[in-house]
Amino acid sequence: MTTDGPQTGPTPRVGCVYRPQTAPERIGAAAAAADAAGLDELWLWEDCFLAGGISAAAIALSHSTRLTVGVGVLPVPVRNVALAAMEIATLARAFPGRLRIGVGHGVQDWMAQIGERVSSPMTLLSEYLTCLNGLLRGERVTFHGRYVDLDEVQLDWPPDPAPGILAAAVGPKTLRLSGELAAGTVITGGTSPDQLRDAVSHIRAGQGSGAHRHAVVTYLLCTTGARAHRDLLDEIGEWGFDPGADVGVSGTAEEIAVAAQRWLRAGTDTLVFQPRAAAPIEEFVDFVGTEVAPLLRR
Repeated sequence: MTTDGPQTGPTPRVGCVYRPQTAPERIGAAAAAADAAGLDELWLWEDCFLAGGISAAAIALSHSTRLTVGVGVLPVPVRNVALAAMEIATLARAFPGRLRIGVGHGVQDWMAQIGERVSSPMTLLSEYLTCLNGLLRGERVTFHGRYVDLDEVQLDWPPDPAPGILAAAVGPKTLRLSGELAAGTVITGGTSPDQLRDAVSHIRAGQGSGAHRHAVVTYLLCTTGARAHRDLLDEIGEWGFDPGADVGVSGTAEEIAVAAQRWLRAGTDTLVFQPRAAAPIEEFVDFVGTEVAPLLRR
């Protein structure tokens, strides 16, 4: 493990994950706490069969005034793209500039469990991103693909400006697709700095020579408190990651901020600290917002 000096690039955005293992009725209080702590972003997951991503985002947005709320991610096999566009547009108009939406393949076992697994997730994601972006820009979209079929569909209430849609990606093909069609990429927790650096190279390849601005949002396992290091090792084990892998940060605010520089240097611009499922979420967002984020912004 290397020790890096202060990060010298653009000021990163700093967020936390609200893990869906925490009851949905606590989302409002967590969002209010994150807002008060000065946290930039609160990210919500849509995992089967826990809280819905769009409804959870609406709760978080309505209980905060400046906080950006991210959904990472909506599994595209589950939603008709026109309905997804309507839901996203509604939130983007009601809370302008405060919404980040990611979409992805979905966990294939879960997609099979609900009868929505497709034979070519890459084709579906490509068609979905193409149409979703067009709809959110207010375009009248006609598209007849393998999975997405639209005939002169146009939103009556498109958001202005349209929020950039992010894509979750792990493998090289999906990373390149995200670079080509999405406004950003959501990188899963358990990604080391070296793996992130490799992922960013695939994203840039997808962007091509006319590279548009592309955000990189990275979840980062994080523990603090008296058992911080032990808890991080336990969390790494629970996810099935290599216990020797560089996939998380732990300790005091200063230790976490210094360690997190490795992911900033590897290419992320948004660090989203991911607590253990049992961590008190209001305390965690307050800690990251008031103690860790100011160190990372210096």
